[in-house]
Order: sequence, then structure tokens, then C-alpha cells
Amino acid sequence: MKLLTNPIFLKMALVLFASGFAFFMAVLMMRRMRKSLDQDASLPETSTSPDQLPLHTYHAVIQQLKQQKHELLALQQADQRRAKTSESISAAVLSNLSSGVLFFDSNGLVRQANQAAKSILGIASPSGMDAAAIFRSTCGPTSSLDGTTSTLAESVNITLHDGIPLKRLAVDYLTPSRDRRMIEVTASRVPAADGTVLGVACLISDQTEISDIRRQIDLRGEMSAEMALALRASLVTISGYAQQLALNRDPDLARQLASDIATEAKHLDHTIGGFLAEDTKARAVRTSG
Repeated sequence: MKLLTNPIFLKMALVLFASGFAFFMAVLMMRRMRKSLDQDASLPETSTSPDQLPLHTYHAVIQQLKQQKHELLALQQADQRRAKTSESISAAVLSNLSSGVLFFDSNGLVRQANQAAKSILGIASPSGMDAAAIFRSTCGPTSSLDGTTSTLAESVNITLHDGIPLKRLAVDYLTPSRDRRMIEVTASRVPAADGTVLGVACLISDQTEISDIRRQIDLRGEMSAEMALALRASLVTISGYAQQLALNRDPDLARQLASDIATEAKHLDHTIGGFLAEDTKARAVRTSG
């Protein structure tokens, strides 16, 4: 009892209790910290903001983004080069075609024309013109679509709006410089990949030389028929004179018949010579053309 009332003993006991309590709290806090560290180590990696990322990870992400941007720019440049190459090839093909090509857009206006089309139509710059303005100086055959007759310009517009193709329509065309030509036109609608209508492509060929050759052939046929008739008549006449000459003994009449035969033979030679001259001239024209 005296020990419990001793102040020194009480102080030592209090210090011992405080030390034990502090040791116990320290052990408890160390266990909690260890448990928290174990839980953090077992958790999967989660996304963090740029401010929380380590410096090397941040630079790696930036570098990857730059690389992706560079690859995207390279793809865009490659697409642009392919598009330009395709346009160059198309332009080269169109420029080297002997037939004219006109492209009317969805509004019916010319957006593209090659050099052959400009030369055939005699129009230096058809861009922006419609079919009525380009083909206003045409005459001759008209097209028949669904039982109705239409001019060349109307046929192109029908192809644009209704999709009915125009096949090999030959018309007489008068250029702005008043040169008459025979042209043959084919038109078809041009669809886009999504099904919309881009416009109408017209193929124009100059058939003037072929038409002239056909007319020359027809003319030569008529001339051949006329020459055959003239040749037959001359031969009949000469044959008649020869028979009379063979049966007649009168010297004067014989001289007259011989003169008539010579005159008819000269006329026959002139007819054949004229036909051969026209044939030679036609061959020279075809050769020079």
C-alpha cells in the first residue's frame, strides 16, 4: 500500500504506460501502412492525367501523337498525288483522242471539252455553254425518243434528265465560221458512285470526209451508169455504120460512113477520158486528205 502511495512509483508507472501505449500505436500504424502499400501494389494500372504521368511517359505519348500525325499527312499527300496522276492521265487521254468529247454537268453546262471537240465544233472555248447554244446551227435528221422527235440539243437534255442514251445521231452542223460539217453525236449519262447524276458525256466525230467520199461514190455510180448508156449507144451506132459500110460498094458513101464512125469513136473517147479524169481527181483528193 505504501508503494502505491509513493509518488516516484506512480510517475514511473505512468511513464511505462505511456511508452507501452505509444509502442502499441506505432505497431498499429505500421501494419496499416504496410496493408495500404500491399493494396496499392495489387491494384491494376489506371489512366492518369498528364500532370500525374511520369515525364518519360508524357514524352512518349507526345512522340506517338506526332508520328500518327506524320503518317496521316503522308496518306493525305499520297491520295492527292494519286488524284493528280489520275487527272493527268484522263487529260492526256482526252487531249489525244481524235473524236471530240464534251462533258455537260448536272445543270446542262459544258465543264470540260478536249481540243478535238473545239476543232470540230469551231468553238475556241465552249465551257459554260449549254447544248442549245452549241448545237444551235444544226439541221437535217432529228432523233426519235419514245415516239417524239427532238433536236440534237433537246436529245442531250433528255439524256441528262431522263437517262435515255443518244446513239449515233448524224446531223449537218454549221460552225461559227460558216463551215458546213457532218457530225455524229453519241451521248450517255455519267453517274457518281452514290448514284447521283454527274452530267452527260457527248462523243462527237467528224464524218465530213466520209460523207464526201460517199457522195463521190454515189456520183461516180451515176456517172458510170450514164457512161455505160453512152458507151452502149456509141457502140450500137458504130456497129450500124460498120454493117452499112460492109454492105455498100459506093465509094462516096463508104467515105461518109467511115467519117461517121471516126466521129463517133472520138465522142466515145472523150466520154471515157472525162470519166477517167474525174476518177483521177477524186483519188487525188482522197490521197491529199
